[in-house]
Amino acid sequence: MATCYTAHQPDADGVIHYSNEEHGTWQILIERQFAALDGKGCNEYLAGLDRLGLPRDRIPQLAEINAVLQPATGWSVAAVPALISFDRFFALLANRQFPVATFIRRRDELDYLQEPDIFHEIFGHCAMLTNPAFAHFTHLYGQLGQQASKEQRVFLARLYWFTVEFGLLATPDGLRIYGGGILSSIGETAYALSGKPLLQPFDLLTVLRTPYRIDIMQPTYFVLSSLDHLYQLTGEEIMAALAEASRLGLYPPRFEVASGKQAS
Repeated sequence: MATCYTAHQPDADGVIHYSNEEHGTWQILIERQFAALDGKGCNEYLAGLDRLGLPRDRIPQLAEINAVLQPATGWSVAAVPALISFDRFFALLANRQFPVATFIRRRDELDYLQEPDIFHEIFGHCAMLTNPAFAHFTHLYGQLGQQASKEQRVFLARLYWFTVEFGLLATPDGLRIYGGGILSSIGETAYALSGKPLLQPFDLLTVLRTPYRIDIMQPTYFVLSSLDHLYQLTGEEIMAALAEASRLGLYPPRFEVASGKQAS
């Protein structure tokens, strides 16, 4: 996938300089997303947001995020270009570094952006990385991805998609969101809990066999009973399920597949 964005480079002091318009875009995104998430974000995410203390009127510096993540779970964020290779992505996660592309979307793409920008990465994901169970799972995922073959990585991508990006959580207060792809999207935040998509209990093998598309609202979400479920997954269990998913093949997609293309 090509990108029309260029990430900002830090100066000699590690500071990234953004324009007033870029800071203004951040403010628009964060103000409306805070309002949209009322009663929808999971408690672990909201606690992480409190710890991060994200500024509303400017894009935060990565050092500010690291000052919270490192003492919480040993994680940090790393500045990357707009797009990175799978090798680089898995290597960063295996080293407890979360990649953050240091650009922010244009105003004409406020509602949807295919590639992850700094708002998606920081607002959507970094709060959850203060949670030990979620941080442990993400680290394990990176380690598995480093060792996986190209074919295995395709299956692993589905696990990431339906948990880290688009996961839901069952709580005593009802369904809540923990996936960063939902938490950073105004449209998907409303849609995910609207009663329109299919909600399924999280099952590792089913997740690995479920196709997805990146450019539509998800027709299916998987619901965890607890974030501890992610913590309890072992590498051996994940790779055994992956081998079984490869043997059984994918379920039919619950979305239209463009001519000449395959579902992921």
